[in-house]
Amino acid sequence: MPSQTTPLSWKNYLTLCKPNVVAEMMFTAIVGMLLAVPGMPALEPFIYGSIGIALAASSAAAINHFIDRKADAQMSRTENRPLPMGNLSTVNVLSFAAVLGISAMLILVFLVNTLTAVLTFLSLFGYAIIYTLYLKRATPQNIVIGGLFGATPPLLGWCAMTGEVHPHALLLALIIYVWTPPHFWALAIARREEYAKVNIPMLPVTHGPAFTRLQILLYTILLLIVTLLPYLTRMSDLLYLVSAVLLDTIFIYYAVQMMRKKDNKTAMKTFVYSIVYITLLFAALLIDHYLKYSA
Repeated sequence: MPSQTTPLSWKNYLTLCKPNVVAEMMFTAIVGMLLAVPGMPALEPFIYGSIGIALAASSAAAINHFIDRKADAQMSRTENRPLPMGNLSTVNVLSFAAVLGISAMLILVFLVNTLTAVLTFLSLFGYAIIYTLYLKRATPQNIVIGGLFGATPPLLGWCAMTGEVHPHALLLALIIYVWTPPHFWALAIARREEYAKVNIPMLPVTHGPAFTRLQILLYTILLLIVTLLPYLTRMSDLLYLVSAVLLDTIFIYYAVQMMRKKDNKTAMKTFVYSIVYITLLFAALLIDHYLKYSA
């Protein structure tokens, strides 16, 4: 029997998939699926779409582990990942990523629809290659530009159910796109010394924490405006509107606290809240949707 630190340990491969990140992505993708139809979704595209999108996201995460292996080894937050620890080889990781990615594409092409497969592949390639390999080390706006690829899960979920790119699906992606910079920059402020050590030009490294805190505040204000759009376009009703305004007000409060206190503890609190924020916001969208169609 292999030990849990050998290449055959399933925990090492699970770590490659970044399960916490993929779980949050899948939540927004599933919300996109459910919002795409008035009642309960058709079972087959729902199940196969979920599996295909999850496998593709996991493949992209594994490729990210491979590309970032040297930087991960120098950062305390990531030094215990399978590649820096020597628990898996690069061949293990790339083979695993290839199996996941190919399986995802086959499932989406043959059991869901071609458009979802194409959009999912573009998202996978964009995050794993364009962002991780190039943008992450090329510009302090890496999160802003690369956020285009990370914002697609609800669009992919919607497309899996309908086979089309609907304006409401694009609106869901826009919300995640605007949410991503303040979400990640809060973490980057707290971890700026580690990013500087491995020469990754995150905004707090290149422009300083004060400038980054201001950008976080401005983005949370922009996020408030963007999250009003589902109500203004009649995609959602009053329950969502009240929830969105309340959640955005709290996010702005955290951003203001970051401007005042200027410490890493407040930045991490903001980062944690940003995850709670996007989860509750999409939950409110979903509850509002079903209340509308049950009325």
